[in-house]
Amino acid sequence: MEEIRFDNRVVLVTGAGNGLGRSYSLEMAKRGAKVVVNDLGGSAFGDGSDKSAADLVVDEIKAGGGEAVANYDSVVDGARIVESALDRFGRIDVVINNAGILRDKTFHKMTSEDWDLIYDVHVKGAFEVTRAAWPHLRDQGYGRLIFTASAAGIYGNFGQTNYSMAKLALHGMSQTLALEGRAKNIFVNTIAPIAGSRLTETVMPKELVDALKPQFVMPLVLKLCDENSSETGGLFEVGAGWIGKVRWERTKGYAFSVSEGFSAEDINDKWDQITDFTDADHPASIGDANKPLIKNLKS
Repeated sequence: MEEIRFDNRVVLVTGAGNGLGRSYSLEMAKRGAKVVVNDLGGSAFGDGSDKSAADLVVDEIKAGGGEAVANYDSVVDGARIVESALDRFGRIDVVINNAGILRDKTFHKMTSEDWDLIYDVHVKGAFEVTRAAWPHLRDQGYGRLIFTASAAGIYGNFGQTNYSMAKLALHGMSQTLALEGRAKNIFVNTIAPIAGSRLTETVMPKELVDALKPQFVMPLVLKLCDENSSETGGLFEVGAGWIGKVRWERTKGYAFSVSEGFSAEDINDKWDQITDFTDADHPASIGDANKPLIKNLKS
């Protein structure tokens, strides 16, 4: 079995002071990567800052003989984070958008601040970091990117309207970047992990948080960031040693006559067929999704 290595690769990990980000940083450094360890050092709810989170990870990497630099900027200042990589190591090869916070509330109690802060850290932050790195990845004809979604974004979760919105938005961003980056050897994937972290410890019992080790997620991220991996545009659920790929599923639907028109009552009559997932389709692109619509227009 050939070992996956990151020699001479520069890896930027956001939210790398704890949990998953720390796990990625330490393992990639062991495998030869030069790592930018970004962490604002705030709380799980987005309050405050503390340089020690990033510094401790950098110290651990250096103690093991690796190379790393700490960065303490917020992800909304993504250009400054990427500058840290370029100033210290002269390039950037891998971006792992991992930073995140929680502001869980039921929708009727949610404030604009709760919504905006989640959007800024998860969506705008990933956008700013990726936008700053993207021209360098294109120019060198190489890049690997990871976006971090969540089961809450895929399926929804009570009390997490803001978080669910942000996490599914990241997958949409990842899907389009995978299309735009493919020709430049920039491969982009999304993971929806479950692991013990500062975030999950606020909503899970301690024994479950302790059992869901970040090390059970980290190997998938290494595989997707490997220069020999051709996977792009994927969405993977991962945790507790289990990994699965997610795809869209759609019913065959029902095609009404566009020349004769149809009513809400007509839809009611065909509702069972419209919602029947027997022999379902699995569209993988906008082209796939639009085929039955275009066919119906021409019939």
